[in-house]
Amino acid sequence: MAQNNKKMVSAITSMDEDFAQWYTDIVKKTELIEYTSVKGCMVIRPYGYAIWENIQRILDGMFKATGHENVSMPMFIPESLLQKEKDHVEGFAPEVAWVTHGGTEKLEERLCVRPTSETLFCEHYSNIIHSYRDLPKLYNQWVSVVRWEKTTRPFLRSREFLWQEGHTIHATAEEAIEETERMLNVYAEFCEKYLAMPVVKGRKTESDKFAGAVSTYAIEALMHDGKALQAGTSHYFGDGFAKAFDITYTDKENKKVYPHQTSWGVTTRLIGAIIMTHGDDNGLVLPPAVAPVQAVIIPVAQHKEGVLEKAGELKNILAEAGIRVKLDDSENSAGWKFSEYEMKGIPVRIEIGPKDIEKNQCVIVTRHNGQKDFVSLEGLAETVNAKLEEVRNGLYNKALENREKRTYACTSMEEIISTLEKNGDGFIKAMWCGDEACEDKVKEVTGVGSRCIPIEQENLSDKCVCCGKPAKCMVYWGKAY
Repeated sequence: MAQNNKKMVSAITSMDEDFAQWYTDIVKKTELIEYTSVKGCMVIRPYGYAIWENIQRILDGMFKATGHENVSMPMFIPESLLQKEKDHVEGFAPEVAWVTHGGTEKLEERLCVRPTSETLFCEHYSNIIHSYRDLPKLYNQWVSVVRWEKTTRPFLRSREFLWQEGHTIHATAEEAIEETERMLNVYAEFCEKYLAMPVVKGRKTESDKFAGAVSTYAIEALMHDGKALQAGTSHYFGDGFAKAFDITYTDKENKKVYPHQTSWGVTTRLIGAIIMTHGDDNGLVLPPAVAPVQAVIIPVAQHKEGVLEKAGELKNILAEAGIRVKLDDSENSAGWKFSEYEMKGIPVRIEIGPKDIEKNQCVIVTRHNGQKDFVSLEGLAETVNAKLEEVRNGLYNKALENREKRTYACTSMEEIISTLEKNGDGFIKAMWCGDEACEDKVKEVTGVGSRCIPIEQENLSDKCVCCGKPAKCMVYWGKAY
């Protein structure tokens, strides 16, 4: 049994030895994905997809609570439609996949496989919006998109990925900006409350904003290795798309005016974020809210009379309380089961054997810290729910501690370089004058790029970290996935 246990753990490379290999081992060994014959396209296996379904279920409820409705746009975009917004098409051109033939016949016009759906929503809006009474439209869709990425990694960057994209259209700039900020806050709440992942909310610099947007907001998370990950974005488009697509409405004064738009999205990269925020050398560590299985029951000495029956009773009690529970009554050894579910990141493990039954108790082990407790079978559902909350809080606090430990305030480029050399990757907080040339130079000289201009500002110095001119804002910098 000890050998079996050791083998399961050694199947995953230590994160300190090789973080990239550790990540690859996890997505493969825990059966989240399988590679395919097309580079950058993956099979999301049932366990991985179940995580996405839970993400989708929670977020969809949050969207609907804020008044949004789901729609579905086509997969294909005619080239002429894509070309209507110049900045937008230029931003996506290198990543677009094209359909040139329908069957054996060459198409009169190329069709792009959607990299995003702004142009499709614009075409639709131009057909259905005529009066101020038609506004606002608060839409969202759950689809896949294609971007022909050169470098790929499961969940983090793939050529086809699943996502949601919200698209809304409003009578005024004020309403659209309010929507942009509201959805950024929804994403931040979701990540912190349900994924136990602390995030920094902020605005992207001009050079890093979405193609065609007036402004882009993002939530940035820090992974275990000190690299940043953009976990979600929210964009304010102004009336640029409306003008390009001739979307107008008649206002209350009977004047024709252009509406204002937003879009916002998260993707399956959130699964990658979960892995890299909470995982350890034994495998996945899943936040309870999105874990496909929240509690696993492992009968000990299950061949003995009454053990399986009692384990089955416990399963029913937990299931009735709304806990996602699995009973493993397979013939695999208890040691193998412990290792398997440790690796799969199940938040709570429940062990029950003959001696436990005699004492009307079971053993509960929490995945994030390995804590083992003997608990009464009375009120077990309440105990497990309390343990799940404990896991969520423990994960959040651990991730927050990692971020705070790896966040450094710097006032010069030399300090950025020496800080990173001494401590390894992390968030750098430094002042910026707002000049794109300085932004580029910081990245060139130090290796860290701008992640966002945080909404919560700090005045670390009066001078730009690069040129020494008066600073306009504090920026979070970092290396990113």
